[in-house]
Amino acid sequence: MNPQKNPNLLHSPPLGAEAFHFLIIGQGLCGTFLSYYLLKAGKKILVVDEDKPFTASKVASGVINPVTGRRIVRTWRIEELLPFALNAYKAFGNELGTNLVKTCSLLDFHPSLQMKESFEKRLNEEPEYLHEAGNFDWKPYFNYYSGIGEIRPCLLVDINLMLNRWREKLQLQNSLLTETFSSDDCAVNDDHVVYKNITANKIIFCDGVAGVQNPYFKNLPYAPNKGEAIIARISGLPQEYIYKHGLSIVPWKDELFWIGSSYEWNFIDVEPTAAFREKVIQQLRYWLKIPFEIVDHIASVRPANMERRPFVGLHPKYAAVGILNGMGTKGCSLAPFFAKQLVDHLAEGRPIYTDADVKRFEKTLARKMN
Repeated sequence: MNPQKNPNLLHSPPLGAEAFHFLIIGQGLCGTFLSYYLLKAGKKILVVDEDKPFTASKVASGVINPVTGRRIVRTWRIEELLPFALNAYKAFGNELGTNLVKTCSLLDFHPSLQMKESFEKRLNEEPEYLHEAGNFDWKPYFNYYSGIGEIRPCLLVDINLMLNRWREKLQLQNSLLTETFSSDDCAVNDDHVVYKNITANKIIFCDGVAGVQNPYFKNLPYAPNKGEAIIARISGLPQEYIYKHGLSIVPWKDELFWIGSSYEWNFIDVEPTAAFREKVIQQLRYWLKIPFEIVDHIASVRPANMERRPFVGLHPKYAAVGILNGMGTKGCSLAPFFAKQLVDHLAEGRPIYTDADVKRFEKTLARKMN
């Protein structure tokens, strides 16, 4: 629905409406951290989430890698994001009575002598994160010919455990509404919103790829991309490392590993494809010397955007409407940090980083939405 033409705008909450400080749409990484920090700030919240089995958060590997790309450069704001993420996931795990995060190394199997030389050149320029690989003999496990570099520290987060445990906690305290949110049922006013028989001071959209169709934020420069991953059993492969050689092999649980991912900008549907499965099988046969067994094939669409910077903050026109979205492939590192920034902004008026604040799109969001 076009919010500018919403015929249901209300000037006061309906009688008997249940009142909250914040209504949060979506319980992926963004919605989970936002609800966590708002509850810590003493706010009454309600999360609306339909619990789809395959979402970007649930399908993600859980890896936070401080460097990226063929040029092996630091990811955006990683000096701040990495230590914050480590502390945030540790604290969240303590809240849930479990361990959610571990520090590990990524072994980068160089695909060519040229890439080996590039890595070795960067060793002197980036000694905080890039290292020569240890002396462990990986020949019994892998075929490789151009050497190995090591990236550390990386973080590995058990996202599914976190999302599931937090969902249970939200349910126990009556802070979760399991249903598909519809903007047709939501009326927005200057100082509150009304959703069915629920009223809240503000509504914050953490709706992932659904943001592309969100009537308040669909003018943002979303660029969703599809990712696929294979879950495989690889008995005997050490689970203390992440392995990368084109594809990444990431410890999942028990003897299972997450293997992926693809980045498809043009796709027909969100279903796993036979082409990706076959590509992974062929690469594993070339790379691995030990047996493997494919046990699952998963896919989802990431809420990426053309700027590769998140969308955080309140709508420049609708003061009761906010967003925490657009994390793309870096959600594990971005979500906790910017959820905290948003809560500090909402509760105490602290600023949001200007290159993440959604107000940078003020003119875009002011355009008429059809």
